[in-house]
Amino acid sequence: MILRVEALAKRFPPARGRESVAAVAGISFETRRGELFTLLGPSGCGKTTTLRCIAGLDRPDGGEIEVAGRMLFSSGAGVDVPASERGLGMVFQSYAIWPHMNVFANAAFPLSVLPRRRRPSRQALRERVERALGVVRLDHAAGRRATELSGGEQQRLALARALVVEPQLLLLDEPLSNLDARLRDEMRFELRRLQRELGITCLYVTHDQSEALAISNVVAVMRAGRLEQIGTPREIYDRPGSRFVADFIGAANLLDGVVEQVRNGMCDVRTAVGVVRAPSTDAVRGQAVVLIVRPEHVRLGDDGWPATVVAEAFLGETVDRVVRVGPLELRARSSPSALVPPDLRVSLPPEACLVLPGGDGGTR
Repeated sequence: MILRVEALAKRFPPARGRESVAAVAGISFETRRGELFTLLGPSGCGKTTTLRCIAGLDRPDGGEIEVAGRMLFSSGAGVDVPASERGLGMVFQSYAIWPHMNVFANAAFPLSVLPRRRRPSRQALRERVERALGVVRLDHAAGRRATELSGGEQQRLALARALVVEPQLLLLDEPLSNLDARLRDEMRFELRRLQRELGITCLYVTHDQSEALAISNVVAVMRAGRLEQIGTPREIYDRPGSRFVADFIGAANLLDGVVEQVRNGMCDVRTAVGVVRAPSTDAVRGQAVVLIVRPEHVRLGDDGWPATVVAEAFLGETVDRVVRVGPLELRARSSPSALVPPDLRVSLPPEACLVLPGGDGGTR
């Protein structure tokens, strides 16, 4: 275990005419060595505040933060190590590149401002900077002005500057959000490559679900200052623990209904489109539930309920469709080569349906 966060809490003072805001409401989690752990959630959920508390940029109101066995913050023990002494690397959303420095000087900055007793020798500093620039493939640009770099190169320079301190934990606060879509996709793989090759433990913050699923070992979904669910990307996507997680991670069809029958590990759920069968070991008759079906599992063919395509979008490797089934509209995703019959019908495979408690009587 590299990072341990226990009962972390942070409130911001009240704005005019409003109560104070609980940005982080007593969350706890751990990250293992060499893991890329992502905090994912919508704006205002507390993910960046959590990161800033760990970095020492915001002071929590309660809880503990421990990195590699060293206590950095403890409200109970009165410990609060300054940010400059925590030894963590951080890459911000804005790269904060010094425009008057060249690439080498930018990467060397965290070492050059250390107190003299902790500052490496000139030769050791040069070796560490050259090694960090080589890792991010910017060694050829060491003498160039930082302002001459492209957006992707500036992002890599910010990463090199964080790596040069050889941190036990690297914190990344939405580092790709300022890049265009194509470069963002490329840098996802670059970040994942570096993280795996160097074995760095990373805490990554993003609101981009695709980004989180693509690069993470573990994803923690946050909502209103709390952790909604923690799991691998596949667990979060395939087995969301709540309606919020299912709706936030990727696209999902959410069908509210009532359990009519439970037998042999399966249940029949009455929905607005009809009865849907789904696996369930704990559903009970008469219970209000929500059925979760991903678009790629919605079958378009000649079996099931009559349906009509009301919208269609060609996305290259897939085609997304909105189909009307009775009073409802469902999203379906299939291969461009899949033919949609004129007498279209829609079915939901039981094995692809997930049942969660707490329907609200409507369907969307």
